[in-house]
Amino acid sequence: MTKDLITTPHSDVFIRGAIEIERTSAGLLPHRLLQWARAQCADGQILMVEAQPSGVRLVFRTTASIIELDTLPTKRVYVGLPARPDGVYDLVIDGKLDRQGSVSGGRILRIDPATGAANLEQGGPGTLRFSGLPVREKIVEIWLPHDETTELVGLRTDAPVEPVTDLNRPVWLHHGSSISQGSNAGTPTGIWPAVAALRAKVDLVNLGFGGGALLDPFTARTMRDTPADFISLKIGINIVNADLMRLRAFGPAVHGFLDTIREGHKHTPLVVVSPIYCPIHETTPGPGAFDMEALGEGRVAFVARGNCDEVAQGKLTLSVIREQLEAIVARRAASDPNIVYLDGRMLYGEADTKILPLPDALHPDGDTHKMMGERFADAMFSEGGIWRGQLK
Repeated sequence: MTKDLITTPHSDVFIRGAIEIERTSAGLLPHRLLQWARAQCADGQILMVEAQPSGVRLVFRTTASIIELDTLPTKRVYVGLPARPDGVYDLVIDGKLDRQGSVSGGRILRIDPATGAANLEQGGPGTLRFSGLPVREKIVEIWLPHDETTELVGLRTDAPVEPVTDLNRPVWLHHGSSISQGSNAGTPTGIWPAVAALRAKVDLVNLGFGGGALLDPFTARTMRDTPADFISLKIGINIVNADLMRLRAFGPAVHGFLDTIREGHKHTPLVVVSPIYCPIHETTPGPGAFDMEALGEGRVAFVARGNCDEVAQGKLTLSVIREQLEAIVARRAASDPNIVYLDGRMLYGEADTKILPLPDALHPDGDTHKMMGERFADAMFSEGGIWRGQLK
């Protein structure tokens, strides 16, 4: 540890974007679902991704030129595939990305993609260090890795830090799938919701869950009880690739999800976003699966295993889901003027696949995340945007 640095105890007052903070033996673990919600689902996937701090950041005011952050990361290793890079921490100063870093070491969650079996190997914390920062009063945000579970262990600086209580930005609450969590984006401020939030100068609470945008009632209740000035729901791709439900169940499930949110947010502007363009599932239903041939070559890709003939029996595709969501929102808008529909193909459409194809056939890359975030911010928050007149 560097001498003459001030140690600041970790506190909830410095953490934004989390739903709950758990105190562990190591430090503070941000969660994006409450404990009671986690207890209602035994699925290891949702329990893993909700603890990955997508959109979560430390925020404080300081004149410090040196910042050291001790964390205990949990890194994923997929058996038979190339090693994943260490999670990235983005240092944002006064709203602008300044630099990045990573923390080595930590725990390792070793996963067999063929069977889903997982084993956790213990490890110790590491240190992230930023030095040479401008010696002036500034608002510092350290965005935690969007895809790496991160326990906050220690914070040291060469000048005092204090909570930021006067930022006064509108809160944007978003829910979606792994694309919203940030799959295939390289950095936490590079995921499309973060790109949009920084562009629009709003405070993001990101409930994007890899494999977990499944219209779960506990997610709807979490959103109902979370303060927000704007709400967005990106629904569809997980429903299809999990082959979770049929057409008969889908419509009532969407209505129920929206009804629950409206119990706590009766008039909050709300946009329902349909899936982005994804060729493998446009007209082919799920389930989705790993492309085993690609795995054999040491790369990750996905395929659709459903039968197109089954759509007539109620199996869902992205095309069917878009039609249903647009109709549901139109029906509700007759009595709810604050709900709107946004076609996800406005963020990433068929023409975009020619220039920016999905590298694994399912998730966008970093450049596509940037484009999607900019398009969403412009559609919703810019001059003439749907939500622009409601920005405080």
